[in-house]
Amino acid sequence: MFRPKIPTMPTPTGHTTPPVVIEPTKVIQRAPATTSAPAAQSPSRPVLQFSPGAVIALVGSGTAVVLVVGAVLVSMLLAVAITGASVAVCALVIRSLITADAKRR
Repeated sequence: MFRPKIPTMPTPTGHTTPPVVIEPTKVIQRAPATTSAPAAQSPSRPVLQFSPGAVIALVGSGTAVVLVVGAVLVSMLLAVAITGASVAVCALVIRSLITADAKRR
């Protein structure tokens, strides 16, 4: 009554098809077509050329962005830490007030 009943796998009935044998295909290598003269290709995009002043400006602006983002993230982390510490101090003060009030009665 309490034993699980495991279903038995019925025997397959009907016709089964034999597996199909797949033969490998042959790779035919062709000789590359030779061209008499290579065609001149135009570049799809114009080439950017930076002056030394532009490179210095890009590096300086990238450094400024990294410093600003880092300062913002550090200040957010500090705000969370200060908030957590103040909540813990408030919890300790409330707990001590409750226990002190219970001892006076």
